[in-house]
Amino acid sequence: MARDLFAGIPVTDYAAALPWYERLFGGPPSFLPNDVEAVWELADNRYAYIVQDPRRAGNALMLSFVDDLDGRVAAISGRGIEPARRETYEGGVTKVTYRDAEGNEISFGGMLGP
Repeated sequence: MARDLFAGIPVTDYAAALPWYERLFGGPPSFLPNDVEAVWELADNRYAYIVQDPRRAGNALMLSFVDDLDGRVAAISGRGIEPARRETYEGGVTKVTYRDAEGNEISFGGMLGP
């Protein structure tokens, strides 16, 4: 059984991408392993990180399910980032997708309120 999860998001320019991800994730990184990588702990032992890797930039797809999707979306909007797409699936599960400047897709899923 897996104990930890690290989901990587490659970017072309680490310094340019960092402020957008700080707004998306709601604060500074949890830790900085080196000069071109930043890591946020999204939940216990569940991490998302950006890394400068121009060859792979723009191809990430990440989905994290959250308890309060309404609250998460409102908080991100309050920090000046709006979703690129919203999808609702059978059973009421909703997926809200954000895109960074390079096209990486970071999504949050869960149940929206009534």
